[in-house]
Amino acid sequence: MKKFLSVFLVIVLIFSLAIPSFSWVEINESQSQIPVIRISGDGEALYDEEGNKIFHYKDIAKLVTGDSESGTDNSEMYKSMAEALLPALAKGLATDNWDDLYAGLETEISKIFANSLLDENGNVTNNSGLSETRKQQMENKRNNDQKGSKGYYSWEDYWFHYDWRLDPMETADEFHSFVQDIKRTTGCEKVGIAATCLGTNIVMAYVAKYGAKDIQGIGMDGSVVGGAEILSEVICGKFDVAPPALMRILRDVEGLGMFSIDEFIMETIDMLVKTGLLEGVISTTENIFYDKLIEGATSALALSTFYTWPNYWACVSPEDYESAKYYVFGQEGSEKRVKYAGLIEKLDNYDREVRQRIPELIQTIKDDGANFGVISKYGFQIIPNCVSSDVVSDQFASVKRSSFGATTSNVYETLSEEYIEQRISEGKGKYISPDKLIDASTCLNPDSTWFIKGSSHSDWTTYEVKIMYDVASADR
Repeated sequence: MKKFLSVFLVIVLIFSLAIPSFSWVEINESQSQIPVIRISGDGEALYDEEGNKIFHYKDIAKLVTGDSESGTDNSEMYKSMAEALLPALAKGLATDNWDDLYAGLETEISKIFANSLLDENGNVTNNSGLSETRKQQMENKRNNDQKGSKGYYSWEDYWFHYDWRLDPMETADEFHSFVQDIKRTTGCEKVGIAATCLGTNIVMAYVAKYGAKDIQGIGMDGSVVGGAEILSEVICGKFDVAPPALMRILRDVEGLGMFSIDEFIMETIDMLVKTGLLEGVISTTENIFYDKLIEGATSALALSTFYTWPNYWACVSPEDYESAKYYVFGQEGSEKRVKYAGLIEKLDNYDREVRQRIPELIQTIKDDGANFGVISKYGFQIIPNCVSSDVVSDQFASVKRSSFGATTSNVYETLSEEYIEQRISEGKGKYISPDKLIDASTCLNPDSTWFIKGSSHSDWTTYEVKIMYDVASADR
């Protein structure tokens, strides 16, 4: 029972935490003689063809508790889930055949996320995407020099807004067009780029297709190009529910003001009671349900939530990619492999052109004469059902991945004295962090990588943005 509750809490946490929040920051003194293009993660709201905001994972709290302000009553949703899932659960327990439960789970969750899902080819089918207002703003930016009478370009001048669900390789073409239009409008030979979270995938895909000859510098913060455990491990069977990790992450999210621990736990249990699932689970042995949840629910949840989105697949680490495809689509020749062949083709293309070439692409940036700087943040617990839940991380990705290779201890201890002494003897002592958690010398770019302690992945602070801006616009 404890295992099941832990897994259920994790599923809800994935919905509420897996999407980095997006905050606007004011930079009063960041200005340069070239335009700097900012590209963020998934903070941009998307809308259906009727102008309604489509469901976002940050709305999961309202889904669980109901929206008191609008008077939303979720009783019918709970009833529908119970009617669909309880018979399938009973059948699985009686016959050890869980196919109906997996299918029912995929169907019921798909209803919630229907407007945001992509089709089996990874394409939009319901005309959802950026708002008309955003599209017009983008058009204005393409055709107007923002420098004007100011004599300089400021931080808020150029934003590249995009549908963050789509294939990074396709979005890279749109980004290239935007870069060329900004160069034409401003008359500048080069532009700078400051990217965060999912935006780093777009930028690396852009470099893979177009190089960096048009770029003065690229600053990345919260990079997920090398993978993000929160999205990578949970989708390829690397489960290991750790109670201490669960408590740490609950304390983290409470500390960040996301919700109260006590309220979250009570509302989650209340949801289980209302659907009738709690009673059904209590009558089972914990190992049976836990094992079956891992075995088949991964695929069901993936394809009914955010794993029809190629840009989220781009966050899967190189070593997890093939396992993730197996867990989501089954083995070669399976029904899902055939159905989602178009989507898989896009995923494999990104894997070949970007994921497997990261060191080469970073070298391309430098060979083309562009600056390249990285910010890697840490001090927050990663999701507690990851095998790597004890890594030093920013709550979404480990420092090793977001820094492109730093060596770290785990959250329980520091780097060993023997290790530190060895690095010092090699002349690399300056790369050891004061708290002895990080060795930056193993990064691909140790001298242009900043480590910021106590800043979560979702927190794009003023000083971080300033560093990115300087990297993107500096002449050396």
